[in-house]
Amino acid sequence: MRVGIVAKLFMLTAALCMLILAVIYVGQTIFFKDYYANRKVSDLQTKLAALKTAYKEAGGNPAAVQSLEQDFYRTNNVTITSLDHDGNLKFANDFYLEIRLAKATTDEEKELRIKVPLYSLMSMEEAASGEALVRVGDQIFVRGIKSYSVLIPIMLQHPSGELLYENEPFNRKAFKSSYTSVFGAITDIRLPRGGGSSDLIYSNKLFLEQINAFQAKLLFEGLTLTDSLLTQDYEQNNVKYKLFIQPVRYDNGTTNYIFAMASLQPVDEAVQMMKDYYVYIVAFVIVLILIASLYFSMKIARPLLRINQTTQKIANLDFAESIPVRSKDEIGDLSRNINRLSATLHSYIGKLREDIEKEKQLERTRKDFIAGVSHELKTPLSVMKSCISILKDGVAAHKKDYYFAAMEQEVDKMDHLIVDMLELAKYESGTYKMPMDEFDIDKSIESICGQLAHELDKKQLRLTVRVFPVAVVANQHRIEQVITNFMTNAIRYTPEREEIVVSMTEQPEEQNHIVVRVENKGIHIPEEQLAQVWDRFYRGDASRQRADGGTGLGLAISKNILELHGAWYGASNTKDGVAFYFRLLRKRS
Repeated sequence: MRVGIVAKLFMLTAALCMLILAVIYVGQTIFFKDYYANRKVSDLQTKLAALKTAYKEAGGNPAAVQSLEQDFYRTNNVTITSLDHDGNLKFANDFYLEIRLAKATTDEEKELRIKVPLYSLMSMEEAASGEALVRVGDQIFVRGIKSYSVLIPIMLQHPSGELLYENEPFNRKAFKSSYTSVFGAITDIRLPRGGGSSDLIYSNKLFLEQINAFQAKLLFEGLTLTDSLLTQDYEQNNVKYKLFIQPVRYDNGTTNYIFAMASLQPVDEAVQMMKDYYVYIVAFVIVLILIASLYFSMKIARPLLRINQTTQKIANLDFAESIPVRSKDEIGDLSRNINRLSATLHSYIGKLREDIEKEKQLERTRKDFIAGVSHELKTPLSVMKSCISILKDGVAAHKKDYYFAAMEQEVDKMDHLIVDMLELAKYESGTYKMPMDEFDIDKSIESICGQLAHELDKKQLRLTVRVFPVAVVANQHRIEQVITNFMTNAIRYTPEREEIVVSMTEQPEEQNHIVVRVENKGIHIPEEQLAQVWDRFYRGDASRQRADGGTGLGLAISKNILELHGAWYGASNTKDGVAFYFRLLRKRS
């Protein structure tokens, strides 16, 4: 019997999902919880053994030991501290009171002071709130167990008999014969205010209770530990904890203890969540089977759907997307051929668009040329027509030479206009390539200034030239044309007896370029029109410029020449006038 691919995929997916479900169920219910707990305990045992060695190397240095404990807590999230031989917090020096004995016979005894740890009697919250029941100067009765200069407290009482604080585990276990009772005045009280290295221990009530229980076993039950690590299980509020007690024996015969407590709550929560999650496993498997079947079906059909989508885009001349080739079969060959066809069509259509854009640019240039010529030739033709009419009618025959000179002047203007228009159209066509050469621009500037000396003299203008020898990479003839246009424009708009400054500078940030600047004294160009001065037929004062012989195309031609050079250029108002400038690449030495 023939079985379809869909049925095969369905059965395979169902079997795989059931297998995964069975593995997860067996592993989680039987192995996971014990494995996690044992792995965590084993890992902590190894790290505590290394910490024991580090403790010995620290040599009892409080700062070094506290640094080791803080690093251990941050790395393993395990609360840890060190205890002395009697089970007291070894480096907790900010949570105690000091008593000067009242019943003393000798001067030495009168000065004797006993330290009483308070962390087993008073909570961190009570200490931080400032509502402690004891104050400096109070007379107090303390019952406890004497250990060197420290009195491990069992209870604190007021002289009136009022019970102030009590260490319940000790009070239940201690025998009266083991008591040490003292009476005296409180000379000093140290209560933690937060931010100390011991705050984590003080604020962990359960941890302190376990330390007190361990201390009670040491003091009252004679607990003796070997050098090996002792582990204990503890449970409270259905949360399991693991206690680690590592004795540290020093060369001087004293024994300290590394006391650590790790919570096993995360693994219990994870196991409980998995058990609650089993209710949804069956529904999840059914959904997974449907999704997997749909996925495999779509995986087979997806390449064909992708090919269809891509060919639709190609039909609409969208070649941005290609078909990913992931297989080496017939579908892969088809995808490669379509990608190759798309790339070829994209290339040819791109070239065709470029040709069309060039044609449009040429057409726009022709239209602009015709419109500009028509507009600019209107005035000289009107002048010539008027002169011809006057000469034809015989009016003012004695001014015949004047009218012929006027017509000749207008013909010259039309000639200059047509030459400029043709040159501008050539630059704006988008097909002209500017040839480059190397020349000394300082010599070109001096030559141009000499050629325009007559024009400067006619207006009695002062010319200041600041140049230095330098060679640039550019088209010499066209750059000289730009400088000439800037100079003639400056001469045209500079009032008589004023100054024109032509200068060259080097920019510190662009040392491989030089800047040519032509500045004239005179009226400013309105700021909003500075960008328009480069447009064709722009005139700040149309009547005066036409009278002076300008065609209105000089700056437009200069703009196109500089753009064909890829040069930075611009115009700006100065303190006394207007400056035009551009930048060129220096010749490499």
